Parts: sequence; structure tokens; C-alpha cells
Amino acid sequence: MIRRQSHILPTVSVLALLGFGLAGCSTTSNESREPPPPPVVQTLPPSFPPQDLVGSYGLAAYHKDEDRPRTEAAAANQCRQPYVISMGPTGGVMMHLADQATPTELRVKGAPGGKNFIGPAEDPPGGALDREVTSFDGRLLILRFVDPEVHGRYGSMVYVRCTAEGMKKPAVRPRPAAKPAAARPAAAPRPASARPAPAPAAGSLQPPIQRQ
Repeated sequence: MIRRQSHILPTVSVLALLGFGLAGCSTTSNESREPPPPPVVQTLPPSFPPQDLVGSYGLAAYHKDEDRPRTEAAAANQCRQPYVISMGPTGGVMMHLADQATPTELRVKGAPGGKNFIGPAEDPPGGALDREVTSFDGRLLILRFVDPEVHGRYGSMVYVRCTAEGMKKPAVRPRPAAKPAAARPAAAPRPASARPAPAPAAGSLQPPIQRQ
């Protein structure tokens, strides 16, 4: 019996060692398959200062590129209820993040390749909460959410700056027509006795008579 146990114990030990070895190999292979973390994008100065975004905009959104012209026209018609972008207390812009009811101060962040993003200051350009500026010419601003799930729900946001013609104007009351001035009566002619005597002609005055 003792000899049989001596043959069994080494076999069990070998199997245990093999099990640990296989487990270690599987752990190493799983770790090697994990994707490396994405590189941190360097924050650069944006292509435009944040104060260029300040103003009132009509807002609309589209999902298909062929709907962009129609969406721009629809956004311009929303200037009666404009979306206002203002400066933040620390130099950012006050805008809404996705699914938030109150505005937050966001930063305009530049990135390599001439790209620009708007999002939290603590995140690098292109973070999950950022929006990429796909177009901005001072009048038209188009933003695209970086998060694919959020972009699928909201689409590309179109901001059209409201001008004086696009804002709602107060009704102008017509002014009453001006009344014509009353005619003044003609002045009565003066009598001959009240008329001043005509002045003598030049050279007709007689010099004073000198008495000796």
C-alpha cells in the first residue's frame, strides 16, 4: 500500500503544477490581448478665441448630411427663442453638456491637425464629453458629439447667429399725418400818410448856408 501511495502522490503534484502553469499562461495571454490605452492628445491653442462664439443663435440638428441646408434654414428661424452663448467667469464659454439642464463653463481646445473641440477644461481634446467643431465661420457653427452614442441621439448641432433682421422686432405704430399749417391773413396795406418819406437821392443834399 505504501508503494502505491508513493506513486500516486508525485502524479498529483505534477498535475497540480501543470494546472498552475496553464493558469499562468492563460492570464499572460489575456493581458497581452488587452488594447493599449489611447495616447493623450496634446492641447493646443484653438483656431479662434472663445469670445468669437459669444452671441445669440438659432439652434437645430440633423443626422444626414443631405439635411444640412434645410437644417440651417430651420435654425435661422429659431432666433425668436435664441440659444445664448456667453463668456464664463474664467475665460471659457457657458454652454450645455449632453443631457444637462444647466449650462457649464467649457473650454475651446485646439488639437493637432487644426481640429478644435469644446468641452470640460480638465479633459484632453477629443474627450468623451467633448464636441468637435466641424465648421465655424463667425456666423455658422456646427458641432459634433465625440461620443458615438450621444451623437446618435442628438445628431450634428447647427447654430446660426441671429442678426438684427433675424430677431423679433417690436410692432411699429404708424405715425399720424402732419396737419397742414393754417394760412396766415395777408397784411393790410399801410396808408400813404404812414409811409416813410423817400430818402433823397445821392448828391441832391444841399450844403448848409454859411452866414457871414
